[in-house]
Amino acid sequence: MPQPTARPDMTISSRKRSTVRRLLGTILGGTLLAAAGPGQAAPSAAQMDWVPKDKLPADIRATLPPYCDGTYVQPPLSPLPAGADTPDADGNLPVFASGDHARYEMNTKVWLTGNVDIRQGSFQVKGGSAVYDQKDGKVSVQGPLVSRGQGFLLTGDKGTYNVHNGHLNIQTASFLIHAADMRGDAESLDRPAADQIDINDGSMTTCGPGHNDWSLVASKIHLYKKEGYGTATNVRLHVEDVPVFYFPWISFPIDSRRKSGFLYPAFGTSNTGSGLFAAVPYYFNLAPNYDLTYTPQYISGRGLLSEVEGRYLNRYGPSTLSLGYINRDKYYGQQNPGKASDRWAASFLNNSSYGNGWSSNIDYSVVSDDNYLTDLNRTLVINRTTYLARQGQVAYTGQHVYFETLVHGYQVLDPNLTPAQQPYSQLPSMLLSMDWQKGLFEFSTDNEYDYFYRDNADLTGLARANGSRLRTVPKLQLNFDRVWGYVHPSVLMDYTRYQLVGGGEVPTSINRSVPFYQLDAGLYFDRRTELFGSPYNQTLEPRLYYVYSPARNQDNIPVFDTTLKTFNFDELFSRDRFSGGDRVGDNNRLTVALTTRFNNLDTGDERARFSFGQVFYYGDRTVGLNGTGTGTRSDSPLAAEGLVRPTNNLDLSVSELWDPRTGKTQQNRAMMTFHSKDYRYLLNLGRTYDTTSRVEQTDVSTVFPVTDRISLIGRWLWDSVTNRTVGSLAGIEYTTCCWSAQFVQQGYLTGDNKLENRLLFQVTLKGLGSGGGAGPQLDDAIYGYREREKLRYANVKGTSALP
Repeated sequence: MPQPTARPDMTISSRKRSTVRRLLGTILGGTLLAAAGPGQAAPSAAQMDWVPKDKLPADIRATLPPYCDGTYVQPPLSPLPAGADTPDADGNLPVFASGDHARYEMNTKVWLTGNVDIRQGSFQVKGGSAVYDQKDGKVSVQGPLVSRGQGFLLTGDKGTYNVHNGHLNIQTASFLIHAADMRGDAESLDRPAADQIDINDGSMTTCGPGHNDWSLVASKIHLYKKEGYGTATNVRLHVEDVPVFYFPWISFPIDSRRKSGFLYPAFGTSNTGSGLFAAVPYYFNLAPNYDLTYTPQYISGRGLLSEVEGRYLNRYGPSTLSLGYINRDKYYGQQNPGKASDRWAASFLNNSSYGNGWSSNIDYSVVSDDNYLTDLNRTLVINRTTYLARQGQVAYTGQHVYFETLVHGYQVLDPNLTPAQQPYSQLPSMLLSMDWQKGLFEFSTDNEYDYFYRDNADLTGLARANGSRLRTVPKLQLNFDRVWGYVHPSVLMDYTRYQLVGGGEVPTSINRSVPFYQLDAGLYFDRRTELFGSPYNQTLEPRLYYVYSPARNQDNIPVFDTTLKTFNFDELFSRDRFSGGDRVGDNNRLTVALTTRFNNLDTGDERARFSFGQVFYYGDRTVGLNGTGTGTRSDSPLAAEGLVRPTNNLDLSVSELWDPRTGKTQQNRAMMTFHSKDYRYLLNLGRTYDTTSRVEQTDVSTVFPVTDRISLIGRWLWDSVTNRTVGSLAGIEYTTCCWSAQFVQQGYLTGDNKLENRLLFQVTLKGLGSGGGAGPQLDDAIYGYREREKLRYANVKGTSALP
């Protein structure tokens, strides 16, 4: 509500008739509120605007989560009387009043009784009777009293309003803030300004009327609507009217804006197997573009772990700095005598865009020891980290040119890696790509320079090598493109030069040139058909890809960053079977492939896609890498992939390698993902089978609502080769319209392949933010959970997202 201006014109003068007319208004024509009669108790603000779910309009009911019984709906505000926002010659807003009966004492007082309605600007108060004292500008209203404004509602037994400064005081009051679903009661309530409410000896909650699942009871509560936060002193957190926590002072958000203050604590079991952990995060909203979260955590058996996360956003992009430190980890010291028990971690992320095509990113992480992440980083992601990557990059993207320079290093966390297996650092790596097109001709060139370094002092042979690699790949291609298909013949030269150090068997200089001759051709057929009563367009897309490159002896070249690519459908059309630049394969092969798609003509969605293909070799492959990459077979396994999307909520995908000679599957990856429209139901089924790497795992994850308020959460990762569980999650979630709780148990593999267990617990009080250790981490552990949480909180008004 806008704050009233100075004293309105209510003096007896030449404006007497106009004043009386404005004051009394049109009693019969005034907009009156149906309220209880004089002497009756004031109505509750929450009960006045609460609408049960079955009474809501269809459009509002459709957006209401199933675990909510209703919501608050603000009725249309009464229109302002004519001239209510027009000040007089002295700049004062007029006061309008109406009632069933009125008595006016010139220049002294005005008495109104029966359905009293008083307006000044956007301020409105209604009651059973009122007395206006012209001398001090105070209006005394006897209840039941109701004051309504945009987004709020106040009620009480009686109150006073000062027309000079807009101060409103209500005794035995109740209040409602619609946007936050926040309601409460108070012995007395003050509205010193249009955007501020002070509650004395009161309580507040975001639960529906008659449901005090939780509430804050305090001697003083201050709500600042403009700033979007509240404060309270002498606070007791009540659960079902039973006090459970006491806070001398708290600050909390009342809308989606960030606010400094405590987030809710996290509780669970520590992975020492000897006790619990407890974390109490505190969020510092330092400025609109930077903030900080400090989380002290006591871990039984270890000690106090402190974590700090700072975020900064400027016009170029976001940055995040994370630090963790524990002084004298007791359990680690006992398990690792002789090692320092002070443990720490640091991480810095930055992504920046400077305009005109320039950008940069930094990703740097470091930990004090190999086991820090498994011991102290309580993530629910079921995997293990072999090494931490560190990279800094600057890039430029233009219309026909791309340039990047970066430095890339690692911290190895797997103690089982031998020195020869550890990755090289690139100090630096530079890439320059350019392309030009003129008519049918397209010319491109990729140029890369890398300097590779690793501590090889204890290694022998080519494994001792460090040095630089310069690689350039110019390419000329002709593009014959038509609606019915395309033909792309091309020729390129892959040239590489090494300058190496290392001594012994390491050569100082190496040159390698390998030409490639390629032909890529495809046709496009389509037809209209009908499936399940809907019109579809089915395509048939045959494709041929031929590549030839001669063999070059590369046994004297060290291996810096090269691996053999995993063979799958996409690799059917790759010119080289090696990634990186230290091996260039010999080729004389033809790929034959076919793809068909089914596109719904009504919606444009691709509902199904099936592809399969095979490689036919016209010569042996002699260039290898550590005993892999060579072969004498004249054909490859049949590679296939398929995707079926019968609805927008269900995806079925599969990729497979099948050997037609043996009739056996070499590799299979299948995935089913399902979610309901509101993401309340989630189900993911995955299976990975690979005879080459001896992997056979099944991955199942789900969120399944048992009732509108209770959901089961689970994930299970089973390894058929070792016949054991290698990861698991099991939990339960209880959600109401004003709070939710999650209890999650996790089983995970540690660095020594032992399965450990821990528990995490999170509570969220709607309207006061959330906290704990489960919810945010489930986003990464269960596919679709992140979208579920976004929709869940988007449909509940007033919930603050965690910073």
